[in-house]
Amino acid sequence: MPLKVGIYGQFYHENSSVYIQMLFDVLRRKEVAVFIEENFYTLISENDELDLKASRFPTFTVLDHSFDLFFSIGGDGTILKSITYIKDLNIPFAGINTGRLGFLASIQKEELTNSVERILEGDYKISERSLLSLDISPGGHENQLLNFALNEITVIRKNTTSMIKVETYLNHEYLTSYWSDGLIVSTPTGSTGYSLSCGGPVLEPSSSSLILTPIAPHNLNARPIVIPDTTEITLKVSGREENYLVSLDSRIASFDNDTVITVKKSPFTLKMIQLQEDSFIKTLRKKLLWGEDKRN
Repeated sequence: MPLKVGIYGQFYHENSSVYIQMLFDVLRRKEVAVFIEENFYTLISENDELDLKASRFPTFTVLDHSFDLFFSIGGDGTILKSITYIKDLNIPFAGINTGRLGFLASIQKEELTNSVERILEGDYKISERSLLSLDISPGGHENQLLNFALNEITVIRKNTTSMIKVETYLNHEYLTSYWSDGLIVSTPTGSTGYSLSCGGPVLEPSSSSLILTPIAPHNLNARPIVIPDTTEITLKVSGREENYLVSLDSRIASFDNDTVITVKKSPFTLKMIQLQEDSFIKTLRKKLLWGEDKRN
């Protein structure tokens, strides 16, 4: 049976139609069964630069276990949205970077054809990525958010310039109260994202750790802290406003101040495709210019 592949994109980036066409050409040549996310298919069907006349691609709104591979095409934001389709299905996925930095992407647009061909032939390795999930007390709000995040779960102030207080407990033991704009709970994957921008450390993706990073803290002694990923983190928020925001990667919801958030490691992982010659260390040097020094 041919490989069954799902494709998701947002089509926001300039000239991305060129690379979308290249992807379709490779998949057609390899006789892969291609399924395109419904909204993305509508977007690309309206683009005159794409040659879709020869193909009648079926669409999907949800994935199931019958898919062998999944490709997202865009930037890191597209990857973070695409995982809401993959969920706990254990489908290997690869991001094709047609955006700017594309830190999470496995495939660069300049090497698209060769990289996709290799992946279709099974010439890749898997990088297991841990996720975060949350519980909400009192309940009743769970339907506002898909209950997992690859990069981070963040609590942040809403509709105010005033700080909030984030009372923080680790395994039910009081740690501290952060007077700040908010608090980021980051996975190792997310350590190179929002947490890094707020002064957090970089973790290797396979690390069994989480990071707590305050956002613009007013405590001079409040610094990011690395904790075991077996830790249950409880957050209680208070402030001048009656509500605060919670984000899971790119998804945001508003909660009342009496809502208590509990964050912990998800019971499943994501299988991120990585080409054999690539590594996290190489990506750090190439994309974040790690240790860049003219003496080197």
